[in-house]
Amino acid sequence: MTIQRQTGRVRIAGTDGGTAVGDISVPDGWAATVVDMGDGEVDDALACSFLAQLPAELLGRLREAGERADYPAGTTVYRAGSDPQAALVVRGLIRVYLSSPGGRQVTVRYARPGDVLGIAVLVGGPADTSVQTLEPSSVFRISGRTLTAAARQDPRVSWALAEELNRRLYGVLEQTAVNAFGSVRQRVAVHLLDLASDRQRPQGRLVANVSQQELADAAGSVREVVARALRDLRAAGIVDTAAERIEILDPARLYAESRGSTGL
Repeated sequence: MTIQRQTGRVRIAGTDGGTAVGDISVPDGWAATVVDMGDGEVDDALACSFLAQLPAELLGRLREAGERADYPAGTTVYRAGSDPQAALVVRGLIRVYLSSPGGRQVTVRYARPGDVLGIAVLVGGPADTSVQTLEPSSVFRISGRTLTAAARQDPRVSWALAEELNRRLYGVLEQTAVNAFGSVRQRVAVHLLDLASDRQRPQGRLVANVSQQELADAAGSVREVVARALRDLRAAGIVDTAAERIEILDPARLYAESRGSTGL
């Protein structure tokens, strides 16, 4: 069975080819194709997430009540200020970012399979962050009401949430350290992802329309060093370059390039 949202309603396509339209509720702030859970990808993602630490009975309820949603690349799946949502990343690469009143964006987190989005907003309420897919991605929506109710009653659950919030804080600090102290290659990778995802459209490719000099200025380096980093990334099959245009061929590998130690 496949469920597709259509302007506030839901079309249900059966395996026999027939369809029906009903008023099944889809949470505000999300728009995607929703599929029933018939594979083990969600279970694998749950097993490597912090949710695996939760009591088995609670994890079972979250698994039963949740649903998976598949998104194309370039989809904004959550907008700043929307009702709090929590979701487990099952597949792909997802970006969490802040926007300025003038339209500028800054990434605060990248999420991969096994990462959980939205724990902070479940605790603190809506935040000024948005969520965007950088490649075709899947998430498993988690009942925030069930999770927060359990946290108020069971110290094991509240401690698991506290540990996850601590990991997220350290992740933000690490991202800040990369931006400030990372190698040129790391900073180039970060800025390419940010520049390309800022203009990405659904189903579109990740392309950064930027010159080598502009990229060097953004990364705090010089053009010759940035050109060498781009040449290495191109040789590895991660990017393709042209005049003032850099296409990201493998977003997940480029993200991996931005991680690691922050040696200068």
